Amino acid sequence: MTSESATRPREAVHEQTIEGLGTVRIVPLAPRADLDLVHRWVTAERARFWGMNGHTREEVLEIYEYVESLTTHHAFLVHLDGAPVALFQTYEPDADPVGECYDVQPGDFGVHLLMAPADGGAQRGFTGGIMNALTTYALSDPRHLRIIVEPDARNGKAIERMVRAGFVLGPEIDKPEKRARLAFFGREVLDGSRP
Repeated sequence: MTSESATRPREAVHEQTIEGLGTVRIVPLAPRADLDLVHRWVTAERARFWGMNGHTREEVLEIYEYVESLTTHHAFLVHLDGAPVALFQTYEPDADPVGECYDVQPGDFGVHLLMAPADGGAQRGFTGGIMNALTTYALSDPRHLRIIVEPDARNGKAIERMVRAGFVLGPEIDKPEKRARLAFFGREVLDGSRP
């Protein structure tokens, strides 16, 4: 199986040019076609907080085929100038276990992000540019008023990245698989000045 990037491009759900970075495209994940790439990313030691270390190819395929069957959860590949750079997932918090751990507000929209391993040195502004495209996409639906993330509370790097992107830290919560730190990004951050 090959990654989507090696075949004809899929229709993007969002495309945005980030000055000084390039063109970011968000495309639906094709679980079977993208399996080699996604399995390599989610089972790497650097992705230990993603929760799939030790998963077989079949287990990863089963998870993403299940996600693909849902109307409340979606998985995407993020491309920068045609190269895959991140795995991005969205979900409705009230249809997810996280919804049992905090007071879900109307308009809350959950996201997960796994950045790909950098191929030799990170480009200046890379993560911020990708985050800008993802928050713009997530809030492009007028029903979405606030983005919620819930990284593992031990993942200081991810939490710091979210704060730099404009997320406001919330409480720690206990989920069945982890202790997580909630963080929120309101529409006003995107509409106003970004940190």
